[in-house]
Amino acid sequence: MSELQQQIAGNVTRVREQIDAAARRSGRDPRSIRLVAVTKYVGLNEVLALLDARCFELGESRPQELWKKVDAISHPHVQWHMIGHLQRNKVRRTLPAVRLVHSCDSLRLLQTIDTEAGRDAHVIPVLLEVNVAGDTAKHGFSPDELASLLPTIADLRHIKVHGLMGMAARGSDRVTARPYFVRLRELRDRLSGIGVPGIQMEELSMGMSGDFETAIEEGATIVRVGKTLFSGGP
Repeated sequence: MSELQQQIAGNVTRVREQIDAAARRSGRDPRSIRLVAVTKYVGLNEVLALLDARCFELGESRPQELWKKVDAISHPHVQWHMIGHLQRNKVRRTLPAVRLVHSCDSLRLLQTIDTEAGRDAHVIPVLLEVNVAGDTAKHGFSPDELASLLPTIADLRHIKVHGLMGMAARGSDRVTARPYFVRLRELRDRLSGIGVPGIQMEELSMGMSGDFETAIEEGATIVRVGKTLFSGGP
């Protein structure tokens, strides 16, 4: 095993241990939380080392980088997630490559995904991205608009909403991120209570390298971890 493989395998083990501990602290089953390894800014060798460490769910935030890595890596267990802003003109090429689109940030994007998926009679699993931080530089639905949009979204026949995705405010740490995760969880619970047919709210994609333990304590079912998996230290 190469030094890179050893380093990444050790990091994956540590992160999984942190996920387990955070789940147990909050009275949750660790198996209910999925780790998506964010491969933004790393190359194919690092991705292959993740797969060697049995980290099979991978996330990319840039469509072109996703396409390149999907074309270069053939592995029976790999599952790609689109976690960054997806422009509508890149939807057609992206959809066949991914298991889940986290970053559905507008009704127009959802409609485009629905149209493209309909060409092949597919149903695409998606999450609705919410701008819980109210950051004008970030994409996402306003928390206040989603309830009224759910019936319209539910009418789209070739997408399936499975929950919400969000991020803490820029510059937050594991302590200051907590209110944003609470806000997203409470929004998920409210939307779930509306009971719109065809809309599921079982997934919460929130938490990154600096705050994923806090996100788990507040209900995350998917955490998106990047640099912690590739760093040289513990």
